[in-house]
Amino acid sequence: MAAAQRIVIENCSIATVDADDTEYAAGHLVIADRRVESLGAGDAPEGLENVVRRIDATGHLVTPGLVNTHHHFYQWITRGLATDHNLFDWLVALYPTWARIDEEMVRSAARGSLAMMARGGVTTAMDHHYVYPRGSGDLSGAIVGAARDMGVRFTLARGSMDRSEKDGGLPPDFAVESLDGALAATEETVKRHHDTSFDAMTQVAVAPCSPFSISTELLRQGAELARRLGVRMHTHGSETVEEEKFCHELFGMGPTDYFESTGWLGEDVWMAHCVHMNDSDIAAFARTRTGVAHCPSSNARLAAGIARVPDMLAAGVPVGLGVDGTASNESGELHTELRNALLINRLGAHREAALNARQALRLGTFGGAQVLGRAAEIGSLEPGKLADLVLWKLDTLAHASIADPVTALVFGAAAPVTASFVNGRQIVQDGRLLTADEDEIARSTREQARRLAEIAAR
Repeated sequence: MAAAQRIVIENCSIATVDADDTEYAAGHLVIADRRVESLGAGDAPEGLENVVRRIDATGHLVTPGLVNTHHHFYQWITRGLATDHNLFDWLVALYPTWARIDEEMVRSAARGSLAMMARGGVTTAMDHHYVYPRGSGDLSGAIVGAARDMGVRFTLARGSMDRSEKDGGLPPDFAVESLDGALAATEETVKRHHDTSFDAMTQVAVAPCSPFSISTELLRQGAELARRLGVRMHTHGSETVEEEKFCHELFGMGPTDYFESTGWLGEDVWMAHCVHMNDSDIAAFARTRTGVAHCPSSNARLAAGIARVPDMLAAGVPVGLGVDGTASNESGELHTELRNALLINRLGAHREAALNARQALRLGTFGGAQVLGRAAEIGSLEPGKLADLVLWKLDTLAHASIADPVTALVFGAAAPVTASFVNGRQIVQDGRLLTADEDEIARSTREQARRLAEIAAR
């Protein structure tokens, strides 16, 4: 076997986000092929063989790569619409447009979403795609291909909807699948794209959309399918007060009890938002180790409310961060969510310590790895873990006068990314993608946004 090729990063601050929150004010990190080989204080060890590159990271903080736990890539081409709506009105306004997407649009939107996240420090992304209009092409394949080409580690949450307007749901009739069709297509997607290996670049989860757009049977059989195939499960939960009312009226119970009754609580499940959770809901999530994708900017944009993240963490609920779709978070960046999560969760009297900078960083790294079921491989910088990491430049005007680098990263302006690595492969250099043409992506997404708007208008 060929000897491991090494990249040595030196003279940097390091926040490992390991179980002890180990940090080094001035340290080094060694990448050997796809993994972190060693790290620690001071200079790298003498005599390392096959060093193909040395990086002087003076003025930088090295962290694990950011992990995005909730997104809807297709929404990249419907940004800036319905900007003053709550969730229900926003969905009603946009579903007729979303129902007309096709493979070309989805590929372009996925590239835009991935590019924006990757250049901002995301090394693991996910997409909850649930709109599969009839005759729209291979949407799942387009999304997976976009992530593969970008070089980002990826989870496709293969979504589905079978409750349309005629059944009391929100999406148009032609935008939903049948129960059997959705389950069959989901199983085919898992078999085609899911990789179980330690360093897998693509994994698939079973992900019916939300109580407003899916039948109880799709939830129940979706859970059975996921557990038979050995993959994770994802959906939206407890996002708004309207959802609470909807579940009580239709099912005679709140969202958490409803999900539990259909098999949708467990350590193989994570849910987006979870804004309206009472003490017993949080206790149920903690008891079952059900994860949460916290999306602070989207929740604020749609006036959904503030999720009780500090209470969830105190109870032992796994929590990660999510961008959410860019029709409700137009920036599409996860590194800004570190700051927004901290600030939003401090709103209210005597909440100045509700979250701190290191907790926010953990949400965006190890917490995300937990909810995606990949905490053994990514989310912290430790020997043997995959080399997914980011070098944040903190010696410019924006951050240089903040002594603590983690405080600078979380409380300060969005920090420039000097380098981002996935599997030991560099994908970002000085804030620009190395794996794609950003200007070409911008042109493509602009064209596809116009095309979709024209089709929807007809």
